[in-house]
Amino acid sequence: MIDAREALDRLKSGNRRFVAELHNRDGSAGRERRREVAAAQEPMAIILGCSDSRVPAEIVFDQGLGDLFVIRVAGNIVAPSQIGSVEFAAERFCTRLVVVLGHSRCGAVIATIEQLRRPWTEQSRNLRSIVDRIRPSVESLMATDTGQDTDAMVHHAVRANIRVAANQLRHGSEILEHLIQHEGLVVVGAEYSLETGIVDFFDGVPT
Repeated sequence: MIDAREALDRLKSGNRRFVAELHNRDGSAGRERRREVAAAQEPMAIILGCSDSRVPAEIVFDQGLGDLFVIRVAGNIVAPSQIGSVEFAAERFCTRLVVVLGHSRCGAVIATIEQLRRPWTEQSRNLRSIVDRIRPSVESLMATDTGQDTDAMVHHAVRANIRVAANQLRHGSEILEHLIQHEGLVVVGAEYSLETGIVDFFDGVPT
């Protein structure tokens, strides 16, 4: 079992390789690796990320088959199915690091800001369920000076949404709470920059 600190170090190293375009070519997706993970998997990290096509976790962190257990949903929101997926991986595979991975200029966050400023009567119920989960992270910013600057608003709202999601995982599941308190599970929040490719781990990172 890989502990949370080592897994985090591996993700950081992988992201540095990705940014430097020094990708790992050691057969991490080759025939032998396929055979190895077909028998069993031991992912070193659980990634709850946004579905955005520009943020594929395995590429961003330069990892191979079987290295990451990835859950993707628009806006990296936390709903019961996402919590259950994290619980499953943390218990079944003894994975000890969970990363909530948001990204700059997140479309789901922008949609939420637009909805708060000018409600859409034609919005589907399914899309509204995503927006409603992001809304609390955005509403508190709307009344501040930040709310008057769209770019600043989006930046701060993305980070607030990541923090909220990470806290929901830390405190919204008895199973995860137990693993955090007794088994070394760590939940961190991170933001991927679409512009630079850099992942900034900024919430809940062990000192």
